[in-house]
Amino acid sequence: MEKEKKKLSLKEIGPSRLVIMLLAGIFLLVLSFPDLFSSDKTSDTSGNTAKTISVSDVVNQEDQAETDTYAKLMEERLENILAKVKGIGAVDVMITLKASKELIVLKDQPYTQESMNESDGEGGNRVSSGIDKEDSTVIVDDGSGESLPFIIQELEPEVAGIVVIAGGGDNPVIMTRIYLRRTRLLLWR
Repeated sequence: MEKEKKKLSLKEIGPSRLVIMLLAGIFLLVLSFPDLFSSDKTSDTSGNTAKTISVSDVVNQEDQAETDTYAKLMEERLENILAKVKGIGAVDVMITLKASKELIVLKDQPYTQESMNESDGEGGNRVSSGIDKEDSTVIVDDGSGESLPFIIQELEPEVAGIVVIAGGGDNPVIMTRIYLRRTRLLLWR
């Protein structure tokens, strides 16, 4: 059996299907330019465009850079420790973190407690009490006129996972040594 190639004509496709295909093509073309309708661009008089960056974006980029630096430092420390273990060859380590470091700020939490005991002439008693709590962050001046929250503790990021690739890793004794060194490093940080 031979397959015959059938050519489609515009009449067989139909005008409604042709319009739908044309609209779908235009839609896909518009989707291929994601910044076409974006309002994140501002233009200056020279015709150049600049993307606006919010303060939170800059802070997030700084946090990410700090987190990456912390992960690299931990990787280097683990590589240095493992390289000194007898029987382990070349070592490569990758550490992933769950999130960036966490800053704990000082909170001012004043509260008032009221208690009232009422009795009426018929011998009935009513006791009512209430506690009013407020929670506000303590703000300090950094010396340059900028107000910042008072930070009482910085928690380093939590490790999500570690990958260790080492020469000699197929030996169970070496694998145990790698595991023990890796665990001790993370517990001592």
